[in-house]
Amino acid sequence: MTQGYTVDPLAPAKPESEWRDLASFLLKLAIVVFIIRSFIFSPFSIPSESMMPRLLIGDYLFITKWNYGYSKHSLPFSLPLIPGRVFPALPERGDVVVFKAPPTNNIDFIKRVIGLPGDTIQMKGGQLILNGQAIPKQKIADFVVPISPNYRAVASSEDQKANCRPQFLRTAGNGSQVCQMPRFRETLPNGKSYDVLDLGTFAQDDTDVFTVPAGHAFLMGDNRDNSMDSRFSTNEEGIGYVPLENIQGKAVVSFWSTDGSANWFLPWTWFSAARWERLGEGF
Repeated sequence: MTQGYTVDPLAPAKPESEWRDLASFLLKLAIVVFIIRSFIFSPFSIPSESMMPRLLIGDYLFITKWNYGYSKHSLPFSLPLIPGRVFPALPERGDVVVFKAPPTNNIDFIKRVIGLPGDTIQMKGGQLILNGQAIPKQKIADFVVPISPNYRAVASSEDQKANCRPQFLRTAGNGSQVCQMPRFRETLPNGKSYDVLDLGTFAQDDTDVFTVPAGHAFLMGDNRDNSMDSRFSTNEEGIGYVPLENIQGKAVVSFWSTDGSANWFLPWTWFSAARWERLGEGF
């Protein structure tokens, strides 16, 4: 004879699997992060000196994603989920933007918007000419940056490149080394002002006239003599004209900065390496 069993309706339900709960939480978290990074804002770290004096190696900033519309490059890994551009809008001249750099379109760069579709751009003797108009370039106080692991005075064995050129190396009053470089202020016709570095006379100081094609922008680094930007074609290891759909977002505020001297195993160095005066700087 088979014995039957009944379930007590008042008995407590068995708890769900902790692993299933964890997986569900992580999935929801990943979706939220994906949405925020794709459509609202995302962080960006500065890997090079091409945007000095505004941005230093070791700066961290937020970019907003909605300013210029969305394309596949708005998404992590440029997932091909958005055809073309939706809600498109032109950046303003002078905006600092993060974008996928041609020709591979898989490396994030940061530069300043100088020209929009139909604009003409030329460099003459280190001066910017926009639509036939010489952009005012005013000499201001030199830019001084301390020598640190993120900004070296001598070449390392790894990259064979020094950040500070020997002619700009100085010794500060406290005996530390600094790099002191000529700084200028440019003001665009729309009133946007920003500082640039001019380190001497180089080939990129005198160019042909560039005419920005439809659907593209002309982008330049503020460190004019140390930036491979739209003045150089992709064949010259530059970026040429950048498609507007490659622009991911607009730089808005710095939220962290480090000189590179921190040691993860020495927590107190996390604070001594921070460049606190750079936090909260807007664009």
